[in-house]
Amino acid sequence: MFNNYLKIAFRNLLRNKVFSVINILGLALGMTCSLMIMLWVQDERSVDAFHANKNQLYRIYMKEFFSGKTQGVIWTPGPLAEELKRVVPEIQMSTAFSWPSSQTFMVGNKVNKQETNVAGADFFKMFSFKLLQGSPASALKDLNSLAISRKMAEIFFGSPEAAIGKTIRYDNRNDLVVTAVFENISQNSTLKFDCLRSWDAYVIDNEWAKDWGSTDPLTFFMIRPDANPTLVANKIKHVLDKYRKGLDKTELAMQPFHEYYLNSNFKNAEMEGGRIEYVRLFSIVAVFILLIACINFMNLATARSAKRAKEVGVRKVVGAVRMALIKQFIGEAMLLTIFAITISVLLVTLLLPSFNSLTGKAIVLPFDEISFWSLLIALTFITGIVAGSYPAFFLSSLNPIKVLKGTLKFDSASTWLRQGLVVFQFSLSIILVIGMIVIYRQIDYIQHKNLGFNRENLLYFPVEGNLNKKYNILKEEISHLSSIKYMSHMTANPAGIGDGTEAISWPGSNPNDKIRFTPVGVGYDFAKTMNLQVIAGREYSKDFASDSLGFIINETAQKAMGFKNPVGESVTWGRAKGRIIGVVKDFHFQSLHTPIRPMITYLSDRYKQGNIIVRVEAGKTSEAIAQLEALCKKLNPEYPFTYYFTDEEYAKQYRSEQVVSTLSSLFAFLAIFISSLGLFGLAAFIAEQRTKEIGIRKVLGASVLSLVNLLSKDFLKLVLLAFLISAPLAWYVSSNWLQGFAYRTEISWWIFAVAGALALLVAILTVSIQAIKAALMNPVKSLKTE
Repeated sequence: MFNNYLKIAFRNLLRNKVFSVINILGLALGMTCSLMIMLWVQDERSVDAFHANKNQLYRIYMKEFFSGKTQGVIWTPGPLAEELKRVVPEIQMSTAFSWPSSQTFMVGNKVNKQETNVAGADFFKMFSFKLLQGSPASALKDLNSLAISRKMAEIFFGSPEAAIGKTIRYDNRNDLVVTAVFENISQNSTLKFDCLRSWDAYVIDNEWAKDWGSTDPLTFFMIRPDANPTLVANKIKHVLDKYRKGLDKTELAMQPFHEYYLNSNFKNAEMEGGRIEYVRLFSIVAVFILLIACINFMNLATARSAKRAKEVGVRKVVGAVRMALIKQFIGEAMLLTIFAITISVLLVTLLLPSFNSLTGKAIVLPFDEISFWSLLIALTFITGIVAGSYPAFFLSSLNPIKVLKGTLKFDSASTWLRQGLVVFQFSLSIILVIGMIVIYRQIDYIQHKNLGFNRENLLYFPVEGNLNKKYNILKEEISHLSSIKYMSHMTANPAGIGDGTEAISWPGSNPNDKIRFTPVGVGYDFAKTMNLQVIAGREYSKDFASDSLGFIINETAQKAMGFKNPVGESVTWGRAKGRIIGVVKDFHFQSLHTPIRPMITYLSDRYKQGNIIVRVEAGKTSEAIAQLEALCKKLNPEYPFTYYFTDEEYAKQYRSEQVVSTLSSLFAFLAIFISSLGLFGLAAFIAEQRTKEIGIRKVLGASVLSLVNLLSKDFLKLVLLAFLISAPLAWYVSSNWLQGFAYRTEISWWIFAVAGALALLVAILTVSIQAIKAALMNPVKSLKTE
């Protein structure tokens, strides 16, 4: 019996080659798309899940209460990590962890920059980063300890074994000893670094790290296996109360470490949302696209039902029961699905390199894992059942007497179901198209929005080594270069100024109403170099000695202070007192996810730190870089010249949105294409049902155009209905997504018009193929009675 069914299935596939190809292609595309999304989702959820102690690891974030507002921040006081172990018995280990910085290392004549972080002695005991040499307990125990990656060990020493115990020069000022070598950090880790220094040594070099009022590092801790996380959360909540007296109320909260990657956004000072929204979104998209592909199968199978009706009638007459017929048709659907999943796996194998390049992933097909094969089997089984169920139940329910008489008709329920499936398909497709356009417009808005400064032709490089002492010589040399317009320096980088201070006061300010300002130290010609607009007063000048105590603020700071004419007003910053000498027009110094904050600048001319910023003449970038590199090598030979383009660093902040934009475009195209296949199937079905009617109309003189219009108008009504359903849903989803940006594009009416017109055009083209074919058919053949 099984062999008989298998032969029949293959015969049907070969007899109806076009429909078989369309069926298999539709399913293969849907399954390919779904499989790639599933692999991506699985990879996203695997980030930070490899740590053996993942269920005990947590990170601290702070809730700050000021000016009637609540703000969540992830940076914490330097002494917090050690204090947590002392005051909370359930906390077994803890560590501070600094922000990454590119630092210079030297061994003999080898000089190289490496991404460097700072961590406490417990770090390798808490996190499962594989040590190739050294032990977790001693890796960061001493002040001169340095743990390096395999890559760094091979660069400087040739191998991990040769690196252990060797001395390496750090920043041309300290000799550190390699106490551990760890395996290169994998892609599925949020903590990425080439080497780690001791936190205790960092505190000695940075006195502020001992101050409870200053915040900078991240704080991680590990609770004991038997500890209750809720109890620990209650205990740490008010730890800062006795250390931050006189400052705004601040509470501590904790988040499972492995959840941070997907939930990194703050909502009402709670960690909620982030990449998890994209994971959920694309998981839904994967299901929807697979459903669209299955609906195609149903419609195409139904379209061919008249060809199989007599077969079913004969089988029933000779004794076939309905369950046997259901098994047969579902078996045929399974066979098609097996062909489709085979093609799908081949397509995924071919497309994965491009997909990885687009998403920045390193996903591979895990053929050696049972879970992957279980996923494929489950995907095949579910797709086969979903796709084959309706045709199987429909065909097996046919009345053999009516079928063999040639009076096969379909009731209104069947018609409504098929039409509903088409509406469902196109509704999803239109939502994806609208979403694609909105995301594209937002990314375009970000890339071309006037930030208040010109990020084009603006590059920066770090102040390190001798560049601080020889800054004036460097500036003098640069002033003679025709390829460079202006030069200055700043303590941050122009693509992302962070930090904050509440220690700002002025006459009339409310001591209980703390406002967080973003401070940045700058040099002379800062406004010129950044191309900022000075709207009141002036920028710093060597002609005014008092500028060393002068401040420049932005418009938002002026509003926060309540000054109509702020120039000349006195400001106190901690113990320093000075006056406002200028106001610059607001500019975006952080991503567009964040509103512009009050900013205050001070002149940091005596000690340059952070970055040197350079405005390059348009079209002379290569020349400027070569000249800057030559100058830096002459003045600072121990350090390799490293530079960054502001526009490129700015674009990196929106990497996730760019990936989502590209993926959305691909998914929207696939959804429209697969939906058109389904519409093709339904058009073929209707044309087949109305063959004799079309023949009679042609005999009576109906034109081809009138017949095409007759067959097409009902389908166009379905697409219009899909548009009416999908438009408000798409507006709601798009509006919610845009809420994540403080500055965003508008959702214009034409977006919906374009999406609707595109769906309508695809429907017209798809249906017209079948309609024209039916209208051109010879009426003699269609009216011939067997």
